[in-house]
Amino acid sequence: MDNYIAMIGLEMHCEISKTNTKVFSSARNSYSELPNSNIRPVDMAFPGTLPVVNKKAIEMSLMASMILKCKQPEYIYFERKNYYYPDLPKGFQITQETKPAPVGIYGELEFECNGETKKVRVNNLHLEEDAASSEHLSSTTTIDYNRAGVPLLELVTEPDLRSADEAVAFLETMRSIYQYTNISEADSKKGQIRCDVNVSIMEKDKDPNDPKNWGTRVEIKNVNSFGGVRDAINYEIERQCDAKEDGTYDKEVEQETRRWDEESGTTIRMRSKVDAI
Repeated sequence: MDNYIAMIGLEMHCEISKTNTKVFSSARNSYSELPNSNIRPVDMAFPGTLPVVNKKAIEMSLMASMILKCKQPEYIYFERKNYYYPDLPKGFQITQETKPAPVGIYGELEFECNGETKKVRVNNLHLEEDAASSEHLSSTTTIDYNRAGVPLLELVTEPDLRSADEAVAFLETMRSIYQYTNISEADSKKGQIRCDVNVSIMEKDKDPNDPKNWGTRVEIKNVNSFGGVRDAINYEIERQCDAKEDGTYDKEVEQETRRWDEESGTTIRMRSKVDAI
């Protein structure tokens, strides 16, 4: 492992929990243990329903964008991201990406880690609707649509983090910002914070600013705790370094999506990333 540098990027999802209603419907934006108690027809994609954007969610998103020193667009646009899972009955998610830009692009954040000041570049910050939550039981799956349509901020960093400690320090700093500005409770126990982790390695003597030197990027989806983020990153770095040393890197490390399994303490393959760059 001493011969390699870790390249870590994060996709941090945080619910905006401090609005009265959801991002595109009049349903209450409130955590409830009673399933399907905070829903409206638009959340369920009933015919004839149309979304209306929540002004307060836009204001909070722009505030977060300015804190991160991002550029804000002149106009706010939303678009459809198509996928077909039961947690989004419309068959698509209303999100932001390219038209013309999300609520924030090209920002940065400084934070402290082990007594040192670190800086991470922010690729973009965008506002979207959250999906419903699923609970997988022994013979069936139940879906709670209380979470469907809750305003969700996704923050995407560049691969500027070099260790699990740096990744967790960054996430803790962002959680503090969301809490201090009253954008969100940022309570992971309520599912308000989730994280996707992108990990690759490169040889230590190579230039990290040249993408040609980067290794194969592996994405770890939906890590639900900061401790899980730390463990998943450390495991994945070790897995990729061992493959390099064993000469099996090209076979074992693919551009793919994996998940973190807490019981085994390993990442497990979910699917390949056929459209990734």
